[in-house]
Amino acid sequence: MTSNGFSSSDPIALRIYRVGGSVRDELLGLPVQDHDWVVVGATPEMMIERGFRPVGQDFPVFLHPDTHEEYALARTERKTAPGYRGFAVHFAPEVTLEEDLQRRDLTINAMARDADGNLIDPYDGQADLRAGVLRHVSAAFEEDPVRILRLARFAARFERFTVAPETMALMRRMVAAGEVDALVAERVWQELARGLMERHPSRMFEVLRECGALERVLPELARLWGVPQRAEHHPEVDTGVHVMMVVDYAAGAGQPLPVRFAALTHDLGKGTTPPEQWPRHIAHEARSVKLLDALCERLRVPGECRDLARLVAREHGLIHRVLELRASTLVELLERLDALRKPQRLEQVISACEADARGRLGFAEQPYPQAQRLRLAAQAMRSVDAGAVASQHAGSPTAIRDAVHRARVAAVVQALGIKR
Repeated sequence: MTSNGFSSSDPIALRIYRVGGSVRDELLGLPVQDHDWVVVGATPEMMIERGFRPVGQDFPVFLHPDTHEEYALARTERKTAPGYRGFAVHFAPEVTLEEDLQRRDLTINAMARDADGNLIDPYDGQADLRAGVLRHVSAAFEEDPVRILRLARFAARFERFTVAPETMALMRRMVAAGEVDALVAERVWQELARGLMERHPSRMFEVLRECGALERVLPELARLWGVPQRAEHHPEVDTGVHVMMVVDYAAGAGQPLPVRFAALTHDLGKGTTPPEQWPRHIAHEARSVKLLDALCERLRVPGECRDLARLVAREHGLIHRVLELRASTLVELLERLDALRKPQRLEQVISACEADARGRLGFAEQPYPQAQRLRLAAQAMRSVDAGAVASQHAGSPTAIRDAVHRARVAAVVQALGIKR
């Protein structure tokens, strides 16, 4: 028995190939994280006999008994209904490797290596790797709208790559045909979240915007382009451009997903400002929260991302002005942020607001003293012994709350030397 779980006595037609991302990343000189395998010439019964455990629901995928890596039987697919679930899957020993690779999304993901390490590249993926091109393998691309999101995510990962013109035209046709509208929320969020965690997230949204998909999956974001802001605060002027700069700044700083999502959604309300009020955006924070809530419900955004984004959308304008705030207003802000109980979340709020401040043309290296002001104020508030204060106002929750608040304000006044 070999390391792949197959012995030399297996039928000569049975072959194992390493496919997809590991081959691509190896050719790019990048670290290879996971291996995916395709088995040609096998049946599910043959896999189970060799100790592989079936895990695939829609098509036959098996876990290796020792390495637990995924081995899929070579297969073809046929479109049967709109969306990404409407497929009839065919797998049989006679399905070839080339037929299996033809159903994959991009040429750079449609390469394989055999047991001897030879590269099998029937769709010129290596040439597209060298040229830096994201190109669909075949017309089968348009049968799965998730592939639009995946391609956009790859654009965010591989910064030098461009989308082949014929692939962009194909994606536009898919959007016009309503294929993107059939995507389910979980898949949209999954791909958006993964794209946000890439090196250059703005490229994902640029691709989605160019093919028209952004208006379908994130209309709240799509409407920000073309909305002007005050040039003295935003030399880049365009709100959509600004938001992309903010997201890329957060990515460049290595921020976690909640911070990047908050960076993406903090200014949604500016897209609903009446044009006659431009370039000002009065009360856009409250409108941002309302739009964000609808977006999060529609895409079923996880609570950690939703909660941080709500705080940043609601409070970022005030946070940018913390150097001007009285102690009482500063304490109220930190209490709304629940800064004492959740110091890590305070740091994430600060990180998102710092990305907002620096994600502007010419502002990337500007200092952000607001961060230290918030930290010092929170530290001063923590110095208050709330239990001791409460013991002096037993029996009255309202009196206790007010007394603790006053004590915290006094502590901030003393620590920062600002007005009450």
